[in-house]
Amino acid sequence: MNRPIPGTVEVGVRHILSDKVTGFLVRTRRITWKDGIFRVRRPQSGKQTVELNCPVCDASLLAEVRTEARTRRTRVVFGVLAALCAIVFFAAFAYAVHEGGKTLPEGQSLPTLFPVSVVSIFVTFAVTPALAIRSRVYNGVTLLDAPKPRRRHSIRPVRR
Repeated sequence: MNRPIPGTVEVGVRHILSDKVTGFLVRTRRITWKDGIFRVRRPQSGKQTVELNCPVCDASLLAEVRTEARTRRTRVVFGVLAALCAIVFFAAFAYAVHEGGKTLPEGQSLPTLFPVSVVSIFVTFAVTPALAIRSRVYNGVTLLDAPKPRRRHSIRPVRR
């Protein structure tokens, strides 16, 4: 098993061969790709643009690499936001159950905060897992926008 070298990060450059969506009511997305693993050196400060070549089509891709400290801080921010979203989800859910379960006299409506809590339940239900996953897989390397022929590529973190 390869050990990571300090000051570097491993990324997979994916060449997407096909991306098909099938089905009508139940949709299935099938993506096939080939990839190559590259070891990229992190900058001492700030961010740096590096060039990676696709192993399949030899296209030149530009990626932005951030420092280890900046990457760590960004991952912590994503994790804290995920935790805050989880707290908001459970607080809003408890409030919605509490207020929604009341029997109101005729002509009286629920408080204004009730619809806000329902909306926040739906929003945080979707955002919390996305932020939690992002906090685990973010590696500080992002693909910069490429011209049209090179858009069938992506950069993924390599986990060992």
